[in-house]
Amino acid sequence: MGNRVSREDFEWVYTDQPHASRRQEILAKYPEIKSLMKPDSNLIWIVILMVLTQFVAFYLVKDLDWKWVLFWAYAFGSCINHSMTLAIHEVSHNSAFGQCKPMWNRWFGIFANLPIGVPYSVSFKRYHMDHHRYLGGDGVDVDIPTDFEGWFFCTTFRKFIWVILQPLFYAFRPLFINPKPISYLEIINTVIQITFDVVIYYVLGVKSLVYMLAASLLGLGLHPISGHFIAEHYMFLKGHETYSYYGPLNLLTFNVGYHNEHHDFPSIPGKSLPLVRKIAAEYYESLPHYNSWIKVLYDFVMDDTISPYSRVKRHQKGSVVLE
Repeated sequence: MGNRVSREDFEWVYTDQPHASRRQEILAKYPEIKSLMKPDSNLIWIVILMVLTQFVAFYLVKDLDWKWVLFWAYAFGSCINHSMTLAIHEVSHNSAFGQCKPMWNRWFGIFANLPIGVPYSVSFKRYHMDHHRYLGGDGVDVDIPTDFEGWFFCTTFRKFIWVILQPLFYAFRPLFINPKPISYLEIINTVIQITFDVVIYYVLGVKSLVYMLAASLLGLGLHPISGHFIAEHYMFLKGHETYSYYGPLNLLTFNVGYHNEHHDFPSIPGKSLPLVRKIAAEYYESLPHYNSWIKVLYDFVMDDTISPYSRVKRHQKGSVVLE
């Protein structure tokens, strides 16, 4: 195995996040960046178009052979559904209708959730806000893998399986790390989603339903776009906690690759993050970054010094206010 990582290889820190201090410095030097903190109305129309595209795909696959259902689920549907989860990420930051209309964003997120097949939008919002407030927070940030994940998925083959099963770990990890009482919006999200799934099954048949669910499972697992899960915060270089990606897949992912920029300015929509980097170039050009998510996946699986343990974890200071 070579230099196998262990639980002790979590980097424990007691300091505050670097993003807050960098944000203050940048805003002091470039106050015009505040003008970018406004909703992206184009996001609304893009999401509607994506949802309608998947509706058409549901109809087109209903009579295909099973092999072609699964082929198109991976070749096409996976890209749309993964991109849709990142649209929901944008909506969770109120980028569709702005900070003054939070409920419009929540309802729109539930609408965007429909082609994914599994209720996701409302719960993601609740946990993702904790990820920003308490990045790497032990027992709070559910983006941090569990001890079991780090202990078990430590070999090349097991890490490969872990990458395939990423959507399942992201779905169930909150129940073990930071379970929250179910909110009424989560119940609504679930009821609407299950109703939609049942309608798809009865109107179009089981193949359309399988296409929808397979597109989500495959698209969030072993897929080029899924490299962003690992690229964002896995510590390939000691001391560097967040990494940006400046490759072409940002076109499909609402610029989620601009991740240092996003954590510095979470209220700025993805479409404007390249402008943040351009304005404050001296703050970002020196930071390590990626140009290929595929290479990130390959390096994660093949490098025996990297595992789910390769994250920064923080001891929380003071009280924690959860979403």
